[in-house]
Amino acid sequence: MSNGTIAGRRAVLTGAAALIAGGQAAAGTDGGPPRCSSGNAAWIPSDDLVRDLPRLMRIAGVPGVAIAVVDRGTLAWSRGFGVKNILTRDPVQGDTLFEAASMTKPVFAYVVMRLVDEKRLDLDKPLVAYRRPANLGSDPNLERITARHVLEHSTGLPNWASAPLVTNSAPGSVYSYSGEAFIWLQLVVETIMGMGLGSVMQAKLFGPAEMTRSTFGWDEAIASSAVFGHSEPPEGEQKLPAQPTRELGDRLLRVASKRRKPIASWTWEDSVAAMRETDPKTPPSTHDLLVNSAGGLLMTASDYAKFMTLMMDRPNRAGWEISDAARRAMLAPRLDVRGRDIMRGLGWEIEQSSAGPLFQHSGSNYGIFKTLGVGDARSGRAIVVFTNAANGNALAARIVREATGIDRLKSLI
Repeated sequence: MSNGTIAGRRAVLTGAAALIAGGQAAAGTDGGPPRCSSGNAAWIPSDDLVRDLPRLMRIAGVPGVAIAVVDRGTLAWSRGFGVKNILTRDPVQGDTLFEAASMTKPVFAYVVMRLVDEKRLDLDKPLVAYRRPANLGSDPNLERITARHVLEHSTGLPNWASAPLVTNSAPGSVYSYSGEAFIWLQLVVETIMGMGLGSVMQAKLFGPAEMTRSTFGWDEAIASSAVFGHSEPPEGEQKLPAQPTRELGDRLLRVASKRRKPIASWTWEDSVAAMRETDPKTPPSTHDLLVNSAGGLLMTASDYAKFMTLMMDRPNRAGWEISDAARRAMLAPRLDVRGRDIMRGLGWEIEQSSAGPLFQHSGSNYGIFKTLGVGDARSGRAIVVFTNAANGNALAARIVREATGIDRLKSLI
């Protein structure tokens, strides 16, 4: 690494720290009521924050951002800023797709809870009773892992594994974040439903919720709409880093065309077979699955905000939504992460903030796509920030802080 590159990285890290530590912008709104420091008013970014955002993006080295806000339980505001690709300068627009990364997990968890409501899946029945993956090791704890353990991250499984699966702790005993566990639950859902993950999600959530810009697939139109990830400050970037999702998607698209079966409808078996066909020398990795319940969603910020409206307190729910009991179970603190101030629910992280309980999740794909979503079910408010750069987490934390007026404990971790 050159001295110039090191200096550039240090500048970005310093700028990111400044973003987190910075004070609030002056109060004001862009299409909604004013907010206040207590976090009790609308979370729509103020005019001052919107005007200042290009400067903050430049400091953080984040070329593209999409923000969407829920107020009183409905999508109230959304905007795109900057560019999808620093080299081509294509602008971020309302239909621009971002990698949701680990924010995929609560979306998948919601559909799991629909299957629970329909009594197709029992949260406390061992997953091996539904499907036993070939990569399970000889570990008696594996026989005890349930869907509830997966959704609250207490399976004891590693985040990702290349060897046979074994646990590091007894299921249900401690917090142990695991994407690998979500893939196992994906296999269970596909087995129960007799179709691929993308088809299940479309039938159970994307279609009914009118999330028209959400997909686990890849094709030419998606490739054209999706952002590129960035690792260096825009001022010095002459070459983009590797784009794993895009590169894998383009590779698998040749198989999809030959099979005449869209990637969005692929099962786990379809995905693994295609990966082996296009790269026979490299064993398929669950972490790299394109159709991936742990982090594979491509979507707009406004579609994610539509999803977050489903988590809000309200008297009536559509017939296709999960029951209110299931929704409350998703938001109930179950497992300590950092004391009782930050805990895990089913799919969501729950923070006991100064403004009351928040449900939230962040995401990071390949270190170049950073995302954040924060909601308050009682007030019917939420904010989603999607970014396409390595330092997007610092920028997202700053945006959320200024828009909500809440100092989240999570931003300290």
